[in-house]
Amino acid sequence: MDPLERYEPILDDFEAFRAACERPLPSVVRVNRIKATREQATRAFDEENVEWTPREWNENVLEIEGKPGNTWPSFHGWTHGQEEVSSIPAFVLDPEPGERVLDSCAAPGSKTTQLAALMDDTGLVVANDSNLGRLSALRFNTERLGVTCAAVTNQDARNFSLKPFGLSAFDAALVDVPCSCEGTVRKNPTALDDWGLDHIEGVAGVQKGILRRAVQATREGGTVVYSTCTFAPEENEAVLDYVLAREDCRLVEYDIGLRSEPGLTEWHGDEFDESIRKAKRFYPHHNDTGGFFCAKLEVGQ
Repeated sequence: MDPLERYEPILDDFEAFRAACERPLPSVVRVNRIKATREQATRAFDEENVEWTPREWNENVLEIEGKPGNTWPSFHGWTHGQEEVSSIPAFVLDPEPGERVLDSCAAPGSKTTQLAALMDDTGLVVANDSNLGRLSALRFNTERLGVTCAAVTNQDARNFSLKPFGLSAFDAALVDVPCSCEGTVRKNPTALDDWGLDHIEGVAGVQKGILRRAVQATREGGTVVYSTCTFAPEENEAVLDYVLAREDCRLVEYDIGLRSEPGLTEWHGDEFDESIRKAKRFYPHHNDTGGFFCAKLEVGQ
């Protein structure tokens, strides 16, 4: 089975989608507000003769010529190379300075450092990852980008314990789960080489456990953002449908400024909660990005 052909029935222009998936991604960076303003970062690019173009939906997201890590601003932590749609979840969560936030699956740290910057490096970001080998990259990025409000932990996110922090609940949680990575094919052409429905179904079970625990660990009225870099409804809408039926939470609308399609309410005979339309699907041919899925939930009815 061609992994991408299964999505032809839900796409507006499958040929444009397919062509976009075969093109390389633009180089994009996020300005790290902990260390620099947008004006300082762009001035540094100008001085190095690095061409840059603002992305209209967010002034702190810039497309540049060349590799994101091979610049003076990157070396000094003023900017961070981050695939454009990867920056969506933290902007959707939009945590307040001083809040206590859980990043359930944090390594290698792009979203953790983004959360810290949005919080003015105050409060607490618990950056958790179950993969011990990935924690070194997480720690490196928090240090390079000047983050001081993050605490790195190594727990299974499905059973995350708040006891080490003396907390009863978090104010918010970001749940960017491990997935089949179909949406990353533009930057990783081999992403689909080992694709299989068995893998999708297996990882979906893990995703359900991670999202449930994040909802349970977030206070009433708090926000949980769920995201993946895959197109598979089994890992997106089906996971949300499962958790909505078992936890005290609801989906809420949000606007991010990028073109998107609503979440599906039916897939291959399975029907999902109608509110899942409030989730968003981001396709490569609409915004010249990778593929992505993102949903915003509020805890408590």
